[in-house]
Amino acid sequence: MLGPQIWASMRQGLSRGLSRNVKGKKVDIAGIYPPVTTPFTATAEVNYGKLEENLNRLGTFPFRGAVGGICGLANVLGAQVCQLERLCLTGQWEAAQKLQHRLIEPNTAVTRRFGIPGLKKTMDWFGYYGGPCRAPLQELSPTEEEALRLDFSNNGWL
Repeated sequence: MLGPQIWASMRQGLSRGLSRNVKGKKVDIAGIYPPVTTPFTATAEVNYGKLEENLNRLGTFPFRGAVGGICGLANVLGAQVCQLERLCLTGQWEAAQKLQHRLIEPNTAVTRRFGIPGLKKTMDWFGYYGGPCRAPLQELSPTEEEALRLDFSNNGWL
């Protein structure tokens, strides 16, 4: 959980980043990203109303020029991740949303749920070399492997 001091530091860094030097010219991008407010009260308790407001504002970033991502899933479904980008760039929002919904569960599986061992296992399934896990990571148990397989097969990828 972010504390008030960390949140203030992040906001300061974000505000510093709202102007960029592009080929020697200073470009003000302050109007591109919506402002966010601290979601904490003076006593460091979470103000859930402000937090929800921030999340709603942050949710508009992809439509305001933010790009990039951490795409662990691209190691196994690279063409589909690139297709998602193309659909967004060409304004095919309904198709992009359908594809994104099919990618969410497998992406969560290889990034958060099963992490590196899960990603290595899926790389093996898709014909790549995932290789063995290095210590301290452990290979997936048979139960975990079956759960991972379901995350991909339920969404039509296996």
